[in-house]
Amino acid sequence: MDGGEYLPAVADAVERTRAGDALFVLGLQLDPDTDLRGRDPGEEGYLPVGEMLARAAARGVDVRVLLAGSVFTSGLPLKVGPFAANVAAAAALRRWIPDGARGEPPLADRVVLDWSGHRLGSNHQKAIVVGGQGQLVAFVGGIDLAPGRWDLPPHGSMERAGEPWGWHDAGQRLVGPAATDVWNVVRERWRDAASLPARPAWYREGGLGPLNPRPLPAEPGPPPEVARREGGGITVSVLRSYGPWKQHPPPPAPRRPWTHRPRGGVREIFATLSKAIDAARLYVYVEDQYFREYPGGDRDYELYPQLRDAAARGVRVLLLGSGVGRPDDVRGGEVNRELTADVRDKIVAQLPEDRRHNVAVYRVERVTVHSKVVLVDDRFACIGSANLFSRSMAGTDHELSVAVVDAGSRVRDLRIRLWSDHLRCDPDDPEVRRRLADATRSLGEWRDSWGTPGYRPIGRGPALKLVGP
Repeated sequence: MDGGEYLPAVADAVERTRAGDALFVLGLQLDPDTDLRGRDPGEEGYLPVGEMLARAAARGVDVRVLLAGSVFTSGLPLKVGPFAANVAAAAALRRWIPDGARGEPPLADRVVLDWSGHRLGSNHQKAIVVGGQGQLVAFVGGIDLAPGRWDLPPHGSMERAGEPWGWHDAGQRLVGPAATDVWNVVRERWRDAASLPARPAWYREGGLGPLNPRPLPAEPGPPPEVARREGGGITVSVLRSYGPWKQHPPPPAPRRPWTHRPRGGVREIFATLSKAIDAARLYVYVEDQYFREYPGGDRDYELYPQLRDAAARGVRVLLLGSGVGRPDDVRGGEVNRELTADVRDKIVAQLPEDRRHNVAVYRVERVTVHSKVVLVDDRFACIGSANLFSRSMAGTDHELSVAVVDAGSRVRDLRIRLWSDHLRCDPDDPEVRRRLADATRSLGEWRDSWGTPGYRPIGRGPALKLVGP
């Protein structure tokens, strides 16, 4: 949970790689100068991720980096526009020679901009895969290798507009067959990105040049064999979202279907979340950035009807989002001061009066809630890159999430950690754990009417604000 735990774990895995291993990175964005342990340039021990990746490639690791591109990426000498920063980041990585090394840059043909998919969408998947020598681990979540992602509770260590600001996020570390599935997602992505037509791009230092190197290395080989693990009552599924078209250029150019995926698209995240929410009997808890639709969505893949129906049958639907936009957010500033039109019109307004308080929307003040988390009844969890809006569900944005069904305590323990974070209390305090362990009782933290008689709330603290209804 949060970049302060997730990113150092990624750094540890990268630094353990040896010749013959593989290291794959999927990202919406990547800043080569970001230190995964949260150190700033000039600080002792500062190690940018570009240096880490270049060192790995120089010692014989098969490094592949796939960053989001856009159909609008062009040869114009512009420093703005969709994913212009990724063009610059790719160029920097391709030129990067590790400290003390000589010869050709080891990442010269290992960084690819993937502009496949809907012209209004993005390759939004965020994952890192490390494999070799009988070991395989994958990291999947909402966290890019970029500035501002390294944070820990209580999320006040950074600053924005002269005020404290924080970044809350989530990811999962996977081993076993689930990590194998993520490896195969990378193979699939590399194959499709390599088959895209050549495109020009403008590089600040070198002028006009190819968007991606030609020729690219062949797609990664099969994943290393790993021992199947006993799950202890846990089932894990790696889920994808892709729209129906590999190339979706502006008219009159024709759209092109996928060559390596089902032609109608892949919508595993929508199918799984629909089923989980439909099965809810006690609560549905969602952390998300937006709780509203954006251009490129599809009403057939909205989850508002499932959330409405859950609330109508008595399930507590708790939606928790940002209290401030991220620095690069087109909206910026304060957000979630009132219910979004989509939540108001598609969930709350369609409920009988006596069921509307089964929904509660909260914001976390001065925090960008970038996590994409869905929990149901302490039995189901989904964490990944997919936002709740239909852009992610329909595959306009290409997404990667991981669903867990657990008969034990893992989902409950995650809920305790998340709620403790937002309530600003210590999840390791025995009294806090005792109060939050029973979901039926501790729902009273969010609405008094949701708790059981006699439950004493810990208290919501100053960071949490009820948006409505």
